[in-house]
Amino acid sequence: MRFLFLGDVMGRAGRDAISERLPGLVSNYGFDFVVINGENASHGRGLTEPHFRALRDAGADIVTLGDHAFDQRETISFIEREPTLVRPLNYPPGTPGRGAMMVEGRNGHRVLVVNALGRVFMQPVDDPFRAIEAALAAAPLGEVVDAVIVDFHTEATSEIQAMGHFLDGRASLVVGTHTHIPTADHRILRGGTAFMADAGMCGDFDSIIGTETDEPLNRFLTGIPNGRFTPAEGEATLCGVAVETDPKTGLARKVLPVRVGGSLGQALPEL
Repeated sequence: MRFLFLGDVMGRAGRDAISERLPGLVSNYGFDFVVINGENASHGRGLTEPHFRALRDAGADIVTLGDHAFDQRETISFIEREPTLVRPLNYPPGTPGRGAMMVEGRNGHRVLVVNALGRVFMQPVDDPFRAIEAALAAAPLGEVVDAVIVDFHTEATSEIQAMGHFLDGRASLVVGTHTHIPTADHRILRGGTAFMADAGMCGDFDSIIGTETDEPLNRFLTGIPNGRFTPAEGEATLCGVAVETDPKTGLARKVLPVRVGGSLGQALPEL
């Protein structure tokens, strides 16, 4: 099985790049399943229903969220009826939506997608390790599902590395989102789980993590807000990771970075 995970979609630039480039990637590389983190897709904060539908129309099988999951108030009303929109699993009980979802891929593969928030340098949430462990125990890799994809939305590389080792051998891919910077540590862990500390963003890298530079720079220099953060709207780079799995075990055989378009060095998966 081949699947593609794309990091945080940042504003209009990211959405446009997904619409323009994702269908070709799916066609050219024969991806069976696509997951996109969409938590910054609407004006850099959260996800509106029209923008969610645009990501789905472009080829996303599942859209995950993060700490901005409910910044757009309308998300609360539409997330309950959208089984392919997954918010962090370890929000408090009673939070609208779902944090894990099993979906059938293009070729009949059963895929479990889990989304969770980290706790280091983030707002307090429930234990992500035990929450994810319970979700995976309910749908074991190689028994109930053909692939398990874990989007761990966290600030600290130490926390995502810990999660990778914690789930090694039980997930096809453990990947970090949130920092918007693609890391160079993609690898297959000892137990067969593909890992990457951060997938990066789908956004304009001529920016400060996807926003126009003036206001973030002002705050670093003065400590005084002078306006809102505005998503940069230059050409975006699609950033993510491609994984090929063993059909018998669901564990990774290949893991490769993906960077397409924009200002970063390009990386197309050799699958």
